[in-house]
Amino acid sequence: MATVDVTIRGAGAFGLSVGYAIARRGARVRVVEPRRVGAGSSGGIVGALAPHTPERWNDKKAFQFDSLIMASEFWADVAQVSGRSPGYGRTGRLQPVADDRALTLAQERAEQAGDLWQGKAIWELRPASDFGDWAPPSPSGMVIHDTLTGRLHPAQACAALAAGISALGGEIVIGDAPDAGAVIWATGYEGLLDLSHEMGKPVGNGVKGQAILLRHDRRDLPQLFADTIHFVPHADGTLAIGSTSEREFDAPDTTDALLDDLYARAMTVVPALRGAEVLSRWAGVRPRAKSRAPMLGPWPGRPGHFIANGGFKIGFGMAPKVAQVMADLVLKGQDDIPAAFRVEASL
Repeated sequence: MATVDVTIRGAGAFGLSVGYAIARRGARVRVVEPRRVGAGSSGGIVGALAPHTPERWNDKKAFQFDSLIMASEFWADVAQVSGRSPGYGRTGRLQPVADDRALTLAQERAEQAGDLWQGKAIWELRPASDFGDWAPPSPSGMVIHDTLTGRLHPAQACAALAAGISALGGEIVIGDAPDAGAVIWATGYEGLLDLSHEMGKPVGNGVKGQAILLRHDRRDLPQLFADTIHFVPHADGTLAIGSTSEREFDAPDTTDALLDDLYARAMTVVPALRGAEVLSRWAGVRPRAKSRAPMLGPWPGRPGHFIANGGFKIGFGMAPKVAQVMADLVLKGQDDIPAAFRVEASL
């Protein structure tokens, strides 16, 4: 059996993306997942890769921007190597503008985006009428349109990454296997709870989300964000609506009346969706580090072990850049992790 250079524990967005980047550089990777690929929140249906607002710039926003810009090349490579589509597209996003104050703020952000986004994407105000019945109701008659937001289908992206790792000579183990080489822990919210227990203090937890998938083909149109709801048209002709944010929950994978309420609100926001066939309902728990930023870097006190966790709502959006910096760290000892993302920031 070939020597394993790096063991990845967890087959979600971070674990698979990091594993893929490491395998792409020629190292032998083993991904160990106790349940199934994409078993946690990474196996969901929403996949809104949305940026932070272009203002009050910091390391987190800059890191995310870099990752969203890298995404087209990263996911195209995954598709080519794996032979499977992750459903990626940089299709943009629309947001309604509530009033004159919000309009002024959006104009200020548009100006800042001109500098901060380096001409690689735009944040602009446009008449809602430009988008016909797809525009969300906007009291001002205007919508924010950005061209940085992307989308992918999370479950399909996980499947593509896993297939890519296998195609590059790595292995995906469902069940258990011994650690070999460097070990990267990308074990989702349960891993954060285990780490909290080990450290004797809270370093992170889980936030449950619920979403619903419709048959409604708007694949070439921007996604929407209105009334705190994401509407994400996918490349396969489906459309995801999500999601709830639940700090307290008893059944991690079970949908309930909260999703019914979300669906009813969504039909009010976008009447064009009324009557669309419901294909599936989904629930899962997202890993949220105490710092609210991804938790990346060496595991304190455990030589040869590393952590890549805490993607929360931006895991897939951050994944290309997270994969790059973790591969640099583990394979070359090159540490480019922002201070706010370091494991110590959540301890």
